[in-house]
Amino acid sequence: MTSLDPSADGARANGRLLTVAVGLAFAAIFAGLAARAVTLGTPLGAGTFLPFVLPIAFWVARSDMKTMKIPNQAVLALVSVFALVGPVALPLDIWAWCWVHLGVVLVLGFVMSTFGMIGAGDAKFAAAMAPFVALTDLGGFLFLFAAVTVFAFLGHRLVRRSPAVRRALPGWESWERRDFPMGIALAGALVCYLALVALGAMPSSR
Repeated sequence: MTSLDPSADGARANGRLLTVAVGLAFAAIFAGLAARAVTLGTPLGAGTFLPFVLPIAFWVARSDMKTMKIPNQAVLALVSVFALVGPVALPLDIWAWCWVHLGVVLVLGFVMSTFGMIGAGDAKFAAAMAPFVALTDLGGFLFLFAAVTVFAFLGHRLVRRSPAVRRALPGWESWERRDFPMGIALAGALVCYLALVALGAMPSSR
């Protein structure tokens, strides 16, 4: 059915153009990284994921603050990044084994979600994050996640007290709910981890 609102049609058209532009930009970045890996004859390292993960992390954090939900599309997008960029970033044997991380965390997340310990969206996104984290980095990542969670919680509680923020972003559910939008901490921890890996500051720095 055709919309009678020209502004709505224009917004949808602009959204489609933006989606195409972002897709082309990501494709160009991926092509450049793949060419670089072929030239060097070696994987580029886990830090290669960062430019692809960063916008997804922003999407997740914003959505969770606004609606207290993590979109399934964001979860699928993160899994797709690992599937497509992984063979460029990691040795193929390591990349293949990292899919086991997803399965293990998905099962654990399902159990925890069933008992109401975490939200279903948080469980699915944590599972999508799992392949990006090296098993040898698990202890360091858990410490990093704990630190990011504390800072994210305090920052969120402080920001939502600001009248200016509430006026600029009216109707965001996390301003009113007692629950904490864990997507901020999950996405933030993944970005921080990949940044540290890119800088060679994590133990394995694979």
